[in-house]
Amino acid sequence: MRVAGFSLVSNAVALDFPILESLRSLLPLCDELVVNVGPSSDGTLELVRSLDDPRLRLIEGEWDATLGGRMLAVETQRALEACRGDWAIYIQADEVLHEDGIDSLSAAMADRRGDPGTEGLVVDFVHFYGSADWVAGGRAWYRREVRVVRPGGSAVSHAEAQGFRRRDGARLRARPSGATYHHYGWARPMSVLAAKRVADNALYYGGEARRAPVGERLPWEVGLRRFAGTHPRVMREWIAARRASMSPGFAPSRWTRRRLALLAALGIERLTGWRPFEYRNYVEV
Repeated sequence: MRVAGFSLVSNAVALDFPILESLRSLLPLCDELVVNVGPSSDGTLELVRSLDDPRLRLIEGEWDATLGGRMLAVETQRALEACRGDWAIYIQADEVLHEDGIDSLSAAMADRRGDPGTEGLVVDFVHFYGSADWVAGGRAWYRREVRVVRPGGSAVSHAEAQGFRRRDGARLRARPSGATYHHYGWARPMSVLAAKRVADNALYYGGEARRAPVGERLPWEVGLRRFAGTHPRVMREWIAARRASMSPGFAPSRWTRRRLALLAALGIERLTGWRPFEYRNYVEV
């Protein structure tokens, strides 16, 4: 069985993506690792090259920012199309595979290798918010997503590259893998999150300040809870170096209709295990 990993990244230094940790977390599973490195002026290309692994294969080019968020899906697809093998594992620059899931993910790929009815494999997510000590939950945060697809198959990167769909827009037929990704997009130093907000407004809204600037603390979110698990081993040094510069607690948030709806949905989920109106890019088979 041949397995490729793939990712994309731009301005990893300025936005402090844990890109090396992200890529290292996939290496135990991969025969090759394809990284699409976008235009950057902060040494991102050199940083990725410093991984210094013979399985690493870089692709470069101009990213079309006029596409807005859709640009991320286009460039993710370009990385996928460069992959060779039976399976391709996708990881974003702020996601890290926990080592506890390596064996189960490998077994799932081997088990479903010859099954054309399985178009992808799903991983669970833990979303860190504010710091490495707090986890976001509830309907505003997806619990799982397809991160393993077949190169050259029907899967294409969807919308703003959150997940994948079939070329005709239908949802992929996918199975759970037993693996977990830790998502650190909102658990970076506050100065970096402020820069991320500016970059997001530029990408999605043409520079308009549609999303409020990041202050000294992130706002409280419905469903926050203390993290009780373990971080991936490859992330422990990264976290220790940044913990003091992460959000020092949470700023109060006013109650809105949206927050009340999220709170009601969270209550239903905790009572029944069912998440109302959960968004999924896949059909579980």
